[in-house]
Amino acid sequence: MFGPGCRVYGIGAVMGSYEADLAIPRPEEHFFLPSDVIDNLARIDKLSTRHPVNVLVVGRQGCGKSTMVRQFASRNNRPLATFQIGILSEPGQLFGEHRLKEGETFYQQFLFPQAIQTPGCVIHLEEINRPEHPKALNMLFSVLSEDRSVWTDELGFLKVADGVVFFATLNEGEEFIGTEMLDAALRDRFYVTMLDYLPPEVETKVLHLKAGVDEAEALTVVNLANKLRGNYQEPIVVSTRHTLMIAEMVAVGASVRDAFMNSLQVSRDVIESVLLSLHVELEMVEKRHLNGYRIY
Repeated sequence: MFGPGCRVYGIGAVMGSYEADLAIPRPEEHFFLPSDVIDNLARIDKLSTRHPVNVLVVGRQGCGKSTMVRQFASRNNRPLATFQIGILSEPGQLFGEHRLKEGETFYQQFLFPQAIQTPGCVIHLEEINRPEHPKALNMLFSVLSEDRSVWTDELGFLKVADGVVFFATLNEGEEFIGTEMLDAALRDRFYVTMLDYLPPEVETKVLHLKAGVDEAEALTVVNLANKLRGNYQEPIVVSTRHTLMIAEMVAVGASVRDAFMNSLQVSRDVIESVLLSLHVELEMVEKRHLNGYRIY
């Protein structure tokens, strides 16, 4: 038992057969989400039986946005196709491009047209606010709109299949180089899900379960990470991805101090001063509830 409001979120058996490039992803073990987010994902799955659905996932770097998309596909037995929007430099590039072979020009179709025409597919548009050129997103408007179709000269008329769910993820803010504010007309087409750092008691449980460290060591890692995150003079981004890396180093014999220094660009002096301020005794772990989080 993980405390009131929390439960293990079961994952169904992986079933179905698709082409290798449109496979159902493997489930992630011990992946915690707020209960209200899990409930909303269940509603998204139901809505998709009526028509394709768009979901925008906004959150801090490394807080589980991409993992949440994979987990949604896995537990609902859906194929997943992920597209890096950051490499797009012109409209239509998601669909394919003209290439030259043995002196002949031909049009090579990419995975995107196949994905949008695959019933029930989960399509992940990663870093949607980071294209090389803003106009590269223009053709997405059609497949994300109520019409759910697009015309290309090379491929003809394409219609989004039944049950398709589009997830777009983004890091938004001045600290993220190369990002753009998402066009209001495009953003208006999405339901929005917000993710943030895990609460300390939940992140401690995650490190204990996934990295194999004891709860006292996991709590020390989390407390130190939160001190660095909350440094008003010079806050340091320490994602859950980072804390997992650090905990894994601790699990194989590194000290917490050395694990932090080998995982983050932080000086020994900073780490030692923060450790001193924590006054954490590894033998004593405060038992806390998980504040409405459960495993997805």
